[in-house]
Amino acid sequence: MAFIQIKGLRFRYETEEGGAREVLHGVDLDIEQGEFVALLGHNGCGKSTMAKLLNGMYLPSEGQLLVDGIDTRDEDRQLDVRRRVGLVLQNPDNQLVAGVVEEDVAFGPENLGIPPEEIRRRVDGALKAVDMYAYRTHAPHKLSGGQKQRVAIAGVIAMETQCIVLDEPTAMLDPRGRAEVMETIQKLNREKGITIILITHYMDEAVQAGRVVVMDGGHVLMDGPPRQVFSQVERLKRHGLDVPQATELCYRLQAAGIDLGGSPLFVEECIELFRKSLA
Repeated sequence: MAFIQIKGLRFRYETEEGGAREVLHGVDLDIEQGEFVALLGHNGCGKSTMAKLLNGMYLPSEGQLLVDGIDTRDEDRQLDVRRRVGLVLQNPDNQLVAGVVEEDVAFGPENLGIPPEEIRRRVDGALKAVDMYAYRTHAPHKLSGGQKQRVAIAGVIAMETQCIVLDEPTAMLDPRGRAEVMETIQKLNREKGITIILITHYMDEAVQAGRVVVMDGGHVLMDGPPRQVFSQVERLKRHGLDVPQATELCYRLQAAGIDLGGSPLFVEECIELFRKSLA
């Protein structure tokens, strides 16, 4: 059984006029334990809504969402859902609540009623996992954007969640901060087997995932390995979506009559195609 099972999922927001606006229209999706999934789509396609549904912050209007076999609509088990799926938001300042880094990371476990000795172990382990242990006594507001986001991720790790959903975690960061966060995400997935669901607008981040799910208009449009998904350039463009820069370059060259013989995802692959074509 998949770690996350989504069947016929629909979600509606109540409008100010007293009606309802449906943003997810019968989504079916399974995610296995230990996967690294990038969730893509333009604004308004339902990505952020999906993130909050996975964490139990929102509940389905129709259909079913199971996390490790637990129905998120079961009111008696909502805390169990959040122990399994942690949510990291776009702005780390919205998740930092204490004046000292280690106290901030301890906040989640404390709310779960974890004994103090266990909290100490978890906090130290979480900060080491994101390479922020040396900053444990620092004030969060004095950290860089990338460091703040890594502390926010550590707070989720300290709750010992099996899955981390990250809703555009690098959107407000500079290139260095983005690189720090992506390295942390990859490390957690690779070394600790934590399931990662990354919502992003950056295609160079999406290609680092093992699987890409593309949403459009409240539906799953595409689902597969990055190379398979991004090879369908024209289909993605019809839905207002970008592709990695290396893929875009070769696509445009091919349209101009210069076929390099491939559809690369990474700059290094693109350079190698150029070398071969010039040899």
